[in-house]
Amino acid sequence: MLLARMRVFALSLFILAAVSLARPARAQDPPPRIGPFVVDLHGTFLRFPEDQLVADSRNMWLAELPGTGLGVQIGLHVYPVRWKAITIGLGGEYAASRARQTPAAGVTNVRAAEERFTSLAPQLSLNFGNGHGWSYISGGLGTATWSLVPEGQDGYPPDSDKRKTVNYGFGARWFARSHLAFSFDVRFYAINPGSAGQIGTILLPQSPRTTLMIIGAGISVK
Repeated sequence: MLLARMRVFALSLFILAAVSLARPARAQDPPPRIGPFVVDLHGTFLRFPEDQLVADSRNMWLAELPGTGLGVQIGLHVYPVRWKAITIGLGGEYAASRARQTPAAGVTNVRAAEERFTSLAPQLSLNFGNGHGWSYISGGLGTATWSLVPEGQDGYPPDSDKRKTVNYGFGARWFARSHLAFSFDVRFYAINPGSAGQIGTILLPQSPRTTLMIIGAGISVK
């Protein structure tokens, strides 16, 4: 339910951005082109999956999964090609998120746990608008690590797997000043299954294929 609401909110943001950035420029004052480069710095919010398959892959109870996390996104993009109303961007993004769950006082059958996600990937984007502000859709293929560590289970091999991850999403940037903008990004990370693990004599299932949605907002500089 929460993920569905996040998706509706994200789509509403994109539609609002596309409409607000589509206003025509004045003929006597042509707007600047998109780019030539931009750096994004975003704070992010995500909801890690609370799924029994995920819990089973770490020998955990469902109640031990952390859930909500915060993080950062850092991106760098250049815009070498313009074709009609579309400007093509090339760049990359680093994303890192973390969530932690600590049992309430007096609860003894639930362990504390920490969950982390990191991704590094190139991106190709299609951008619409002008140098005063533009919306975009983008995607890329890279690697990610997704660790889920309950108290007392450090060094579990699947937590350091480099998993093939496809990222895709959309966003927008509004330049209130010539070089500084407010921006947001909504991104989905489709993560390949991880390797199966073993704790002592217990054989555990592999981490499942998962898609995370991360919503980021912050500033962009060009």
